[in-house]
Amino acid sequence: MSEEVRVEAWGRVFVLSLGAVLGVNARYWLGVWINKWASPQFPWATFVINVTGSFAFGFFVTVLARWLPHPNARLLVLTGFLGGYTTFSSFAYESVTLWERGEKGLAVANMAGSVAAGFAAVALGIGSAKLLEGKALAPAPRERRKARSLGYGPSPHHPHGEGAIPDILGADRIDQIASEGWRGGDEEGVEESEAT
Repeated sequence: MSEEVRVEAWGRVFVLSLGAVLGVNARYWLGVWINKWASPQFPWATFVINVTGSFAFGFFVTVLARWLPHPNARLLVLTGFLGGYTTFSSFAYESVTLWERGEKGLAVANMAGSVAAGFAAVALGIGSAKLLEGKALAPAPRERRKARSLGYGPSPHHPHGEGAIPDILGADRIDQIASEGWRGGDEEGVEESEAT
């Protein structure tokens, strides 16, 4: 492994670790605050954290793709911070605990409500970010050139099969933005193009 690759890898470790530390602390302290006033009958802290995390994920995946198309920004915010912040394993455990306590209605409400509210929150986050489109979110030509100069040029082939969910934490969207510019919400795959 070359020195440059090693430095880049350690840079990613640092960015992920920083995001995770901040996300875990945000999750813990928000949970403490919510549990001071919420009913202990229902896992409100986990519910609120998962829904706000879903909103933040939808918002930032859209904002970062347009405004700050660098993979380290995505690693910091999406994988690191929001990975440490959201609590799917706690959600699953608390749902099973409610079920085992005989509170099947609350268990189903927690599962269905979390999934439905999380889905709605992601959609709301994306929609909120798109409302800002045309203002600060459209990447300037300088940012596109910078992304290209950092090696995030166009992909020679779109890596996903038809109907596949793209790797939103990867560089696919960054490649498209760097090579074609932001096209105002077109989420289709990157067409075959010449590699730079």
